[in-house]
Amino acid sequence: MTTEKEKTPEAMKDIDLEALNEFASLVAAAKDAMTDDMVTRMASAFSEGMTLLDRLTRNEGLIHLLQELDRPENQRFLISLSNAFTAASRDISIAPPAKGGVVGICKLGCNGGTQEGLRLVSLIGEHLSESMREMHRRGG
Repeated sequence: MTTEKEKTPEAMKDIDLEALNEFASLVAAAKDAMTDDMVTRMASAFSEGMTLLDRLTRNEGLIHLLQELDRPENQRFLISLSNAFTAASRDISIAPPAKGGVVGICKLGCNGGTQEGLRLVSLIGEHLSESMREMHRRGG
């Protein structure tokens, strides 16, 4: 038995031609298996995908957001946010329905987590307002 290094150039050409022939057979079989409707749907999906990709890459705001989301502190924030959604969903599913009323709101307001959550939302609103004012001052 010969090793890969011991094969002659002619034998290597035969192997390459054999592999090429197998690939051509595979392509021909795939071509035969596809209907005109499948080709039309694939072309339509590809076209819509390219249009969407073009719109996304031309959107300055989205590109800026993606760049910001790439920062490690924002990635940690998103992980914390997703964990919070999971925990909140679990907590709500096992808690009895709220009775409502002012007393319930006062009890909820005394909760440290509620205060921190309101603080987070307040800070986001404050920074968002400053950013929007600055953007409009510059004419954006």
